Amino acid sequence: MPVKPVSGWRLWLFRSVAVFIVPILVLLLIELGLRVGGYGYPTGAIIKLRINGKLYYCDNPKFNWRFFPKNIARQFDPFVFPVDKPGDTYRVFVLGASAAQGTPDGAFSLSRILREMLRESYPKVNFEIINAAATAINSHVVLEVIKDCAVCQGDLFIVYMGNNEVTGPYGPGTVFSPFSGNLTLIRLGIALKSARLGQLLSNLTAGFRGRHPVSWRGLEMFMDKQVSADDSKLGAVYGHFLKNLKDIIRVAREAETNVILCTVGTNLKDCPPFASLHRADLTEAQRSEWDSIYKEGAELEATGNYAEAITRYLKAAQIDDSFAALQFRIGRCCRLNGEYGKAKDRYVRAQELDTLRIRADKRINQIIRDVASEGGEGVYLVDSAGYFESNSPHETAGEELFYEHVHLNFHGNYLLAKSIYQQIDRVLPRHIANQKASEGQLLNEEDCAQRLVHTDWVRLRILENLLASYIRRAPFTNQLYHEEQVAKMEKEAEAIRRNLTPAALRETADQYRAAIENDGEDWWLRWRYMELLWEGLKDYEAVAEQCRWVVDSLPHYSEGHAKLAAVLLKLGQTDKAISSYLEALRISPTARTHFDLAVAYQGQGKLDKAHEHYSKALALEPDHLGASMNLGAILYELGKTDEAIEVYQKALVLMQDSVDLHFNLGVLYYKKGRSPDAIRELEAALKIKPDSAQIRGMLDTLRGGRR
Repeated sequence: MPVKPVSGWRLWLFRSVAVFIVPILVLLLIELGLRVGGYGYPTGAIIKLRINGKLYYCDNPKFNWRFFPKNIARQFDPFVFPVDKPGDTYRVFVLGASAAQGTPDGAFSLSRILREMLRESYPKVNFEIINAAATAINSHVVLEVIKDCAVCQGDLFIVYMGNNEVTGPYGPGTVFSPFSGNLTLIRLGIALKSARLGQLLSNLTAGFRGRHPVSWRGLEMFMDKQVSADDSKLGAVYGHFLKNLKDIIRVAREAETNVILCTVGTNLKDCPPFASLHRADLTEAQRSEWDSIYKEGAELEATGNYAEAITRYLKAAQIDDSFAALQFRIGRCCRLNGEYGKAKDRYVRAQELDTLRIRADKRINQIIRDVASEGGEGVYLVDSAGYFESNSPHETAGEELFYEHVHLNFHGNYLLAKSIYQQIDRVLPRHIANQKASEGQLLNEEDCAQRLVHTDWVRLRILENLLASYIRRAPFTNQLYHEEQVAKMEKEAEAIRRNLTPAALRETADQYRAAIENDGEDWWLRWRYMELLWEGLKDYEAVAEQCRWVVDSLPHYSEGHAKLAAVLLKLGQTDKAISSYLEALRISPTARTHFDLAVAYQGQGKLDKAHEHYSKALALEPDHLGASMNLGAILYELGKTDEAIEVYQKALVLMQDSVDLHFNLGVLYYKKGRSPDAIRELEAALKIKPDSAQIRGMLDTLRGGRR
């Protein structure tokens, strides 16, 4: 019997199944297979963890791998909170980037200060303040974070973001991912990377994508990504921010959770622009005239003749007023001349024209205000930027509140937390509001600093970190008046250092012990106490005790395991140290942990294991000097001189100014009988370090023709 051909609607159904349903089923099967096979990593911001038989939510150390290359992805500060929310608990999530996270020291972030304020006012209420902010992220990422937090029975979201919309993922000034003006494509890409199949495709195509930074270099990474104020791409940035912010509110309200949107404060008065550009149509003759007038103004400014300097700068502005540094100089001269209103206007203009756009501008803050005003029930605005202004000299925020461009000092974070507290105090549910202890004064800044142990020892560490990781590096080195800023910070650090006597350190240790006795569950107190014991008091047994507490309380915190490993090495417990390093790597593989583990193996004489982990460190961070040096030494020791030479050659491509690499490579060339190559490398080393008698002596030997 002949088979009747398929036709009509059945044919179209068959074709639809073949074209759409079958490929989807195949993709789903691949996805399932990858998950069953253990491929990939969990992509949510929050994952579940069992501690002592009890189920908790905790941060996912691998969350940001979706948005950044793995070798430079930043993490949340660790947190844990119970899946089963206790009845006396009010749960708050703080969302945003590094300024919300508390950079340069999360122990003194707005979330920590806010917790102390609320605990003081409502001692019978358990306030969980969960800091789900992370460095370098923007609204594209925060939207994904709040989606994951929304299922965790939160009572309030606090959103403080806006600095990284241009330089964060998918922005026109980013180094992490390609800029896209299409929000739908951005979100499709984010969704794809949440699937194991997407991760597989991403890994397979990694070599074909554009180059990423080989290691985290902070703001220096963005130096070649300038975006002018009239760049057409900014329209897409503002549009994306607006839509993301509205969706953040939608997610919060669908979870029946209140949300506070905060405007973002920036350092206007004491943060000169990071980069400036002239207008595109400036002729060579106009540029030459502008340069001449600008130079005259700078010379007058240097002599303290601010009024005349302003006159010259304004004349330059008639030729081109789009150069950010010019506007800042006018503002500074106006301030020093007592014209504070004019100064503020110029400072604002300088920030708007800064082509390294790593501060929230006026448009970003206006979007926040507009979205909050239209948000409806359960959406509140805290005008942090306005609050900072009203608490700053002449209503112009500066170094009184900020360490550098956007990161708040303790006083700034206290004011931010205070402004948010005042809003929270008005919106708490009645059953909690009724438990307020009294109508007395809010916890003051001094008492808050005492509870969090914000001491001279902490201040010195922060200053040293700021100088090493920020101020002495690009783009800060490009700022006007940079030398003055460095000198001022160094003077402040030296004054603190003189006061940090052994007795002062012991007193600080007493403060930590008292604070821990008052709040034994605060991991930050124990972590900072551990660092004081390590760096200041050299009490390694006590360090190990605090590390063990942190590891027991935060078993998913890789840095806790790595720190425990380091102190166990100090105590001579190498095998236990190696176990802790391996656990840290299982949680979150980093170049530093691979390096430290390799050093431990090398100390045991296990050169094959050391070789393996030095190599892995370099795979994650190709410009890791220590890993390159040690790997080359191991290869030479194993008789693999040619491989050692190759390691040093590769490293020098990334670290051309390394004296040690040039010297070691020169020595290996000498060992191989390649004297001309050895001389070349030693000459390069001597050029970098001309006072080295060792290098000069070896060069003299080689040039003399003696082995």
